Amino acid sequence: MIDILLNLRSLRAQAREMSVADLQEGLQKFTQVVEERREEEEAANAINKEQEAKLQKYRDMLEAEGITAEELVALLGDAPKAKKKRAARPAKYKFADENGEEKTWTGQGRTPKALQQLLDNGAQLSEFEI
Repeated sequence: MIDILLNLRSLRAQAREMSVADLQEGLQKFTQVVEERREEEEAANAINKEQEAKLQKYRDMLEAEGITAEELVALLGDAPKAKKKRAARPAKYKFADENGEEKTWTGQGRTPKALQQLLDNGAQLSEFEI
C-alpha cells in the first residue's frame, strides 16, 4: 500500500480504476491525516525546544557560578547504580558426563543431557545430591 501511495506511476494506475468522487474523498482524508501528523510533530518539536531551553538556562547558571558539570555530578552522586545481579545459585547435584568430567547442576532449568540419560537408565535424582 505504501509503495502505491509513494510511487506516482502506481498511484495513477490505481486512480484510473476509481471515480473522481472517490479520489476527492480520499484526498480529503489523506490531507486530514497529513495535517494531524504535522501537528503532532510540531507539538513534539515544541516540547524538545522547551526542554533544550531549560537545559541551556541551567548550563548558563552553572557557568556563571563557576561550577563544572563534573563537579555537579560528583555532588549529586554518580549515575544511578545498575541493578545488582542475583547471586549464583549453589549447585545441588553432582554427576559425571559422557566424557567422565564431573559436572554440577543447581536443579533449576532444564536437566542436563548427561544427567537426564542417567535418570532415564534408572538412577534416582537423590543419588546425585551434594
